[in-house]
Amino acid sequence: MNLSLSIGPLVSLIAGILILIMPRLLNYIVAIYLIVIGLIGLFGVGSMKF
Repeated sequence: MNLSLSIGPLVSLIAGILILIMPRLLNYIVAIYLIVIGLIGLFGVGSMKF
């Protein structure tokens, strides 16, 4: 059985859970999410397959 996870959906899932738990952190979570997705888009994650 081969399990592969994409990092984009995983980051968005974690961000969504954190926003539900602590809504005051919304600005920081959105900023970090956008930075991570931007870095993934620029540099790719070909070597980061799980």
